[in-house]
Amino acid sequence: MNKTNFLILLLVAMVSTSSAEKRPNILWFVIDDMSANFSCYGEKAIKTPNVDKLAEDGLLFTRAYATSPVCSTFRSSLITGMYQNSIGAHHHRSGRSKKNKIELPHGIKPIPVLFQEAGYFTCIGSGLKNFDFRSLPSRTGRKGKTDYNFDWDTKIYDSHDWSKRNSKQPFFMQVQLHGGKIRGASEKHYEILEKRMVSQFGLQPTPHDLVKLPPYYPNDSVLLRDWATYLDTVLITDWHVGQVIERLQNEGIFENTLIIFFTDHGISHARGKQFLYDEGTHIPLVIKGPGVPKGKKRNDLIEHIDIAALSLAAAGIKIPAKMEGQDILSSKYQPKKFLFAARDRCGEAADQIRSVRSKDFLYIKNFFPDRPHLMPSNYKDSKLIIKRLRELHAKGKTNTLANKLLFSPTRPREELYLYKQDKWQIKNLAENKKYEKTLTGLRKNLSEWKVRTGDPGPETLDVYILETEDQMSSTGNKVSRENYRKNSEIYKKWFKEGK
Repeated sequence: MNKTNFLILLLVAMVSTSSAEKRPNILWFVIDDMSANFSCYGEKAIKTPNVDKLAEDGLLFTRAYATSPVCSTFRSSLITGMYQNSIGAHHHRSGRSKKNKIELPHGIKPIPVLFQEAGYFTCIGSGLKNFDFRSLPSRTGRKGKTDYNFDWDTKIYDSHDWSKRNSKQPFFMQVQLHGGKIRGASEKHYEILEKRMVSQFGLQPTPHDLVKLPPYYPNDSVLLRDWATYLDTVLITDWHVGQVIERLQNEGIFENTLIIFFTDHGISHARGKQFLYDEGTHIPLVIKGPGVPKGKKRNDLIEHIDIAALSLAAAGIKIPAKMEGQDILSSKYQPKKFLFAARDRCGEAADQIRSVRSKDFLYIKNFFPDRPHLMPSNYKDSKLIIKRLRELHAKGKTNTLANKLLFSPTRPREELYLYKQDKWQIKNLAENKKYEKTLTGLRKNLSEWKVRTGDPGPETLDVYILETEDQMSSTGNKVSRENYRKNSEIYKKWFKEGK
């Protein structure tokens, strides 16, 4: 090699290194089972100073929604920037069996692959060296939650922590936290968490009298305690966020890190997680970092799959042409007029619900209207709050609204709700002639989306049996496995009856 060529190569290497050093780190906070119950979103019962500070110094979105309100389908779409229906990953915990592997469509890659190809170090963990995903003290690091419904290579993540990267190498980090799951599902779990609030964090558990439940939940002591304990998990989450931010500051990389805070769906409750009402799909979304406006709010409609696109764009990585998420931070971005979401089989509970949202309305279509809202579900029915709701209903102690929305043996085929006048989506306007034109338009939008995404819809009975038997075989608890089996027999019967 002559001297001239050597100098050219050296110059190119120096420019590339300089460019790499300027690229921002991308850090996601991904929180389980949590709605927008932060004080920057108007929650009054608790204070969340660390998330509030991110919002104060960054950009808060008031109308961000999950395209699916359950962990695995949300995460499958999050990590690809695609609707879960578009990639065939729309049934919860599907594609795990060797007999039913789900492959991503041609041209679709998990975004950690794209980050790796661009020279980023990819990692997924707790974000702290001495605490785990539950914010419990831990000396051993481990990779965080993935839960993808498609076949993927674990090598897309280099480590559980960015400390393993090369000097000055930018990183893409997912801080995966247990969030609302920390509260558990039983009185024993509540007691453990309440004691932990005092012993570990020096905080008093959230007073029950500060809790304001949605109107379809009874003001019962068990339900109030559960929600108060859930708010305690919000406080723990906020604490963990503060610890990670302090670490970034101490390492001198805070200012060059794009931080994106969000949850994977709403609170786990009877009308929350797994369902398409705001309790299940409305999520917090706060972004802070290089190039992000400070102290601003945006009220336009956002889908969680947009997080993948904006993250790639912030890192200077080209957004794949097939990606359905959009760079919502781009100066060329045009706000969406409609958002879409879907719920399908969750565990043994087979269902098909689709929704479309506009600025003012939420339209929901139930494809199995002859099935009740609180369908048989080993996951849901194992929770103390659901057991309590069923107990109260059996004793005639639930109000008319709860009886209608939670315990009716059937559901309306179509639901239409007006946002500004109906915070909790309790007044169905689908049969109101005044809104017939709106209903027709949203119906059309949903049909077009189903065609555009190639929405596969429900599984065949054969695949349902394969998937549920695979999940049963991986369930160690005998009681849980038997409940699951009994429930699956009900769904197979409904399949055959066309119900």
